[in-house]
Formats: sequence, C-alpha cells, structure tokens
Amino acid sequence: MIRAAVVGASGYTGGELLRLLLGHPEVELVQATSRSKLGEYVYQTHPNLRKRTRLQFSDPAQIEPCDVVFLALPHGRSQQAIERFAEAGRVIDLSADFRLRDPEQYAAWYGAAHAAPAWLGKFIYGLPELHREELRSACYVSGVGCNATAANLALLPLARADLLDRQKPIVVDIKVGSSEAGASENPGSHHPERSGVVRTFSPFGHRHTAEVIQELGLANVSLCMTAVDLVRGALAAAHAWVKPGTALKDLWRAYRAAAEEHPFLRIVKERRGIYRVPEPKILAGSNFADLGFDLNPETGQVVALCAIDNLMKGASGSAVQCMNLMFGLDEETGLDFPGLHPI
Repeated sequence: MIRAAVVGASGYTGGELLRLLLGHPEVELVQATSRSKLGEYVYQTHPNLRKRTRLQFSDPAQIEPCDVVFLALPHGRSQQAIERFAEAGRVIDLSADFRLRDPEQYAAWYGAAHAAPAWLGKFIYGLPELHREELRSACYVSGVGCNATAANLALLPLARADLLDRQKPIVVDIKVGSSEAGASENPGSHHPERSGVVRTFSPFGHRHTAEVIQELGLANVSLCMTAVDLVRGALAAAHAWVKPGTALKDLWRAYRAAAEEHPFLRIVKERRGIYRVPEPKILAGSNFADLGFDLNPETGQVVALCAIDNLMKGASGSAVQCMNLMFGLDEETGLDFPGLHPI
C-alpha cells in the first residue's frame, strides 16, 4: 500500500484529495494536516467524508514519514519549506510554486523572486497528457493551474498535430466557477456578490498563461478569465487559426488521436441532443476532460473547447493520476467516477 499524507487538507483541493485517496484501492491515508482545524475530525470540515474516516487534522509541522506527501497549501508556502517536505517522501505540490521551470519567468509572472529556485528544475509539470513518461520516474511533481489545464488540453491535439498557425494570436476565453477562488473568504467570492454573475476579472495577464506558454510553446497566447454562476467547473474556448489547407477531417484526426492516447480525454461533438459540445456541469467530481472543436473553412479560424471540473482534472484528480504513474499503477486507478446526470 502507498502511504500518503495531505498537508493543507482543510481547503477544497485538500478535501478532494482526501476523498480520492480514501477511496483508492492502493493507498493508505496516514495524515491530514491543518493549522486552522487542528484536532478537529476531517469530516467536520468535509462532511461528505463522514463515516469514511476518523482521521483528525494534525500539525503540519510534524509530517509523518510516508511514500508520498501532497501539498495543498496556499501559494508561496511550499517553496518556503520544500526541503522539510521532501524529507517525508515523494512530493506532489498542488500550488503554483513549482510549475514554472525558469526562475526569471516565475518572478515576472508572480511578482517576486522564488524562495527555492534550485528546486524548480527538479519538478515535473503534473499534467500526464504532457509528461506521462517523465512522471513514471519522478520524485517531485508540480500541480497544474486549472485554467492552464483547460487551455492546454483544448489546444493539445492541434499543437501535437502541428496544425496551428503559430504566427497568429491565440485567445483562450475561460469561464470558471467560484471554487477556483478557494475556501478562504474574499469579497469577490462572497455569495451575494458572486451569485448570478458573469464577470470578467482578468482580460489579460492571468498567471496561468505562463503554463500554456511553457508547456505548448505558444508565445502568442493570452487567457481571458470570466467568473460565472457555477461552483465547480471551467470551460475554455480557444480561438486560434490553423495552417492553410487544414480541413475539418484533419481536426477530427488530431482529436481522435489524442482521445485514443489519453484515457481521460473525451471528444464531445454531436449533431443532435442537448450535450453537443463540452459542458462542465456534468463533469463535477470527475477526472475527465471533454474536448470539442469547430472550424471556419473560409478563414481558417478554429474554436477549440475543453470542459473540466477545476477541482479534479484541474487540481486533485490530476495529482492522483500523477501519483498512480509515479508508483507504477494504472493511471486510471481510483479515478473512474464519471460524473452525474442530471445534476
């Protein structure tokens, strides 16, 4: 059995990690830490875990030796104590601390120098669709930005098939639910201010853009972020151009190849019915990413779509998928929940 600990387990991504690890057939969850909830039962914060565990939140300053430690801490905390965390076991960090490999890029996008720049090169970016083979031998894995994941997966089939016209700009419009803001209160996520909104909060310069640039090599890309009245979910619509002569059949070939290679990628492009394009609502609790696309053959403009649960494929689900690969398991183990319908 893989002995696992979750540091910072009282937040939303921490709670999802606990849910997944408690149901994982090859994992023993040995510790869940939280300073703010110290001594309380885990199910008092995550009520869906009642009768699933009697674990109590413990002190994050005292990590038990284990096979893998998941870090679900606020941004900036992991880099401050990475050497101590690494002493406990292999590390999967869900924060943004180790996603970017270049210290200068980190400083440019996050506005401060990295506290442990020597560790940046030790981490593998934790999206299996991009780094599956490297993850099999990894000791340190970074988290993924949920918005970056939606953008990267929307564009991945086009980039891998070399269909994109990289000289033209790519704009990825992303609609996101409120859980992206985390469990800590802030004025923007306060329910009376958040309910019923369609609010663009980052037209340019969102930090997750850096992950798309790094991972797909797309220098001419920007993310436009809009909050919508969802709790879970992210929907990316990437507006790009393909090379002259590219036809719809070429897109089908590229997306089918991606879906066949990667078990959690599904194509949603139907001619009839309600769910003709990807819809994040039905992915709640699921590690699947639903992909769609369409092409204007006269202009070469393509719209590439990706729907995910931001807390799952955009965070905790991908982290557990990475753990499976790191320990030689089938990467789908413990991640077979397909979502609910209706919901």
